[in-house]
Amino acid sequence: MSLEVLFRMRIVLVAMSMLCLHQVAFTSAQECPSTHDLLNSLRQVEKMLAVHEASYQQGIRSLKKKMSALHNSTMAIFKTGATCPKLEPPPHGRRLGRVFAVGHEVHFLCKPGYELIGPRTRVCLDSLRWSGQQPMCRRLNETGNSLASFSPAAPSSSFPGSAALSASSSSSSLSSSLPSLSSLSPTSSVPSSSVRPSHCTHFLGSTRCTCDVGFTISGRDNNICTDIDECLLFPLGQPGQLCVHQCVNTPGSFHCFCPPGYNLARDGRSCTDIDECENMMHNCTAEQACVNTYGGFQCVSVECPLVKNATYIKTSPMRCERNPCMLGDKGCTQAPSSISFHFLSIVSNMSAPRVLFRVSAARVLGDTLRFGLAGGRGRGHFSVQRSGRQTGTLLLVTPIEGPATLEAEVEMSELERNSLLGRYLTKVTLFVSPYEF
Repeated sequence: MSLEVLFRMRIVLVAMSMLCLHQVAFTSAQECPSTHDLLNSLRQVEKMLAVHEASYQQGIRSLKKKMSALHNSTMAIFKTGATCPKLEPPPHGRRLGRVFAVGHEVHFLCKPGYELIGPRTRVCLDSLRWSGQQPMCRRLNETGNSLASFSPAAPSSSFPGSAALSASSSSSSLSSSLPSLSSLSPTSSVPSSSVRPSHCTHFLGSTRCTCDVGFTISGRDNNICTDIDECLLFPLGQPGQLCVHQCVNTPGSFHCFCPPGYNLARDGRSCTDIDECENMMHNCTAEQACVNTYGGFQCVSVECPLVKNATYIKTSPMRCERNPCMLGDKGCTQAPSSISFHFLSIVSNMSAPRVLFRVSAARVLGDTLRFGLAGGRGRGHFSVQRSGRQTGTLLLVTPIEGPATLEAEVEMSELERNSLLGRYLTKVTLFVSPYEF
């Protein structure tokens, strides 16, 4: 309701009230309402008109705000001064397009003998950034690891935000363009699920096409979606690898697998060791001890060694004590007073230096304690350092590539005025996993 109509209504009401008041002098009081009733009616009408007028003014202000916002957004899209950063053509490829303004597209092609990995078209967005990832040209039949990184979580698209429009599949154009898939390797058979039609929309005389997550757009008219091999783009042993062990590509995604002895972690990419000893998944006998390793287990048997001039008795599952020596038997007294056995598990190529084991004396009778390496296989990988008055530390000084089994013998000697009081031997067996996790 316009202001002019409201004003006319108010004039008509006022005129009617004045006419009625004028007739009061010539007619009876029953033919016209009283002056009090007329004034009340006028007040109610004025209140109603005031409410309508306020609502009308509020509507005008809201409409002006919307028109202003629409105008600003339209001007921001079509402003000529804003451009995206210049895009360089990929190695062994070409870039089509020299205009980098908002809304403009740039296309990429590869030289003969190369295939394009990544989007063929990128659009300059309103944020002055390009859509999609930078593509690259890969030589056909090449299986090298020098591929660029592409995010498997971002869908490939030739136009930003086209999913908001009504999409229609371009399956009719797919069948006619499938024979021309020259970008695919001729020696590799591509499953039908790895190639599918793109989702195209038609808006204001132009066609925009997008692909599902894990696919990249291709084809002469951007009407084909080709699966991205994430395992090939992020190879094992390289920064940003997808899986710690084995990666298997699937249409639009990938799956990680772990070797025997491991479970796939909750993140779907890491591997967690299975403790066969704790879960009773081993075949060790009652006389053997089960030692869990990374990716498996070991059944070990602890036997007291045969030493010349000394005999030993097993006092615990992992400890042997020397029997008392005859008086004056130096050969017996110089043999170790006790021999302890310990078994450790580490991963392959573990970083070094690394503390593996500590040897401590519960009580000291003499005035000196000495620590050192007495023997064992792989002594070049180990070192012993004193870490306290009564403690020595076994260190791994160089990485070890698994699978391997090494031994180190740590000797602790107790002396009183340079006279030997006793020797204590600790045999450490190290099981190195074939895996680095």
